[in-house]
Amino acid sequence: MFELIFFGTSSSAPSAHRGLSSHMILHRQYRFLLDCGEGTQRQILQSGLGFKRLDKILLTHGHLDHILGLGGLVSTLSRWESLDRLDIYGGRSALSRVANLLFKVVFPGPQPPVDINLVALEPGVIMEDDKFTLSAFPVSHRGSGNFGFLFQEKARRPFLAEKADALGVPFGPERRLLVQGEAVTLADGRTIQPDEVLGETIPGVKYVHIGDIGRIDDDIRALCQDADTLVIESTYIEEEAEMAHQFGHMTAAAAARLARDANVKTLILTHLSRRYYERDVRREAQAIFPHTFVARDFDHFQITREGAARLKKEG
Repeated sequence: MFELIFFGTSSSAPSAHRGLSSHMILHRQYRFLLDCGEGTQRQILQSGLGFKRLDKILLTHGHLDHILGLGGLVSTLSRWESLDRLDIYGGRSALSRVANLLFKVVFPGPQPPVDINLVALEPGVIMEDDKFTLSAFPVSHRGSGNFGFLFQEKARRPFLAEKADALGVPFGPERRLLVQGEAVTLADGRTIQPDEVLGETIPGVKYVHIGDIGRIDDDIRALCQDADTLVIESTYIEEEAEMAHQFGHMTAAAAARLARDANVKTLILTHLSRRYYERDVRREAQAIFPHTFVARDFDHFQITREGAARLKKEG
């Protein structure tokens, strides 16, 4: 399971009710900040999540409405949090802007108070552990170095304790080895194979997050195929599709067609223009793909194999 919290859902400029692009993804011990528009650090505080363990930032691209909040956030992290290292992932053009912002404006001295590691993205796996992988993939937007992100839990086979009990497998390292796919020999000389105590393979959760994008191609469709949740921009509606194409953005209808054609379970739209009412964006998308949400600031979703479920705010 992944958890997704929206801090900013507006495009280009903030509105009275929507901040600029920023999101938090939670998975087990990991916390990823995805994009960091102006005002993000206040949104994090207002959400109640705070800054603890926030040491990985993913950037979809280098436009200012997606990175300008980094200056204030990194300054705060370096002065108020016990943070040894901060990893910022982005395309080379995005990181060039980030470097100017952080090392010439925020920390103009010889040594920043925190180890800031700028990691240039290439298509493929960014990080991996025994439970999930995080990958980056290129997308088409204005300029170069634009990326989307794929969060993918690894498939697993559940351990069937009742079968292990019936076979006399003791509690301890034998069961751990069987879970890892290794055969074990019991004290009485019998060899137990993993297939004897493991159930059918259960696919992991697949969550695709795409920022600004102007064109959907076969590679993007393949990456989104059978995703449990797709988050993608919808800056325009279909009546202004030509303007969307001109500026390298997506309409709500185009995003919905992608979700429908790729057999996605849940679609979440973000990066809304102030020129439209939220209901118009929702209506256009749901006419094509009914299981569509339009995200609002501070919306909190749980992403599972059934798709995404919006969590109710407390209080």
